[in-house]
Amino acid sequence: MRIISHRGNLNKIDSENENRPMFIEQAIEEGFEVETDVWYVDGFYLGHDKPQYAVSLDWLKSLPLWCHCKNKEALTRLLDEGVHCFWHENDHHTLTSRGIPWSYPDNWVKNGITVVFCDQPIDVPDYILGVCVDNPILWKNRSETK
Repeated sequence: MRIISHRGNLNKIDSENENRPMFIEQAIEEGFEVETDVWYVDGFYLGHDKPQYAVSLDWLKSLPLWCHCKNKEALTRLLDEGVHCFWHENDHHTLTSRGIPWSYPDNWVKNGITVVFCDQPIDVPDYILGVCVDNPILWKNRSETK
């Protein structure tokens, strides 16, 4: 099962550092793919509620990222460049640009990724591809002991 870091978090929600490029790079160095929030406003930026941290297109293309587009311009430009991305707001499921289902918490789709918000790993259906979590190290340690 794939374990994806939510915004670069490794052990818990760290709202001061989420979506910071260095924070994301640390999660990747730990062996995780990362979901990150991407904006386009005269350039690419990371940030959940607003564009905060400038990044290059090359940076976005070179890393194992799941880019959650936060505005239409980001979606359009990332699709044009072949970057793995998706868009959703209130819908329970969407497809990424690579055809992978991405789901809100408590929504499970065969061969999809589900965002899971909880302090401890939970049992998940065997048919999913993976989870996106704020504590991927704990999930990884749990899966290694099973």
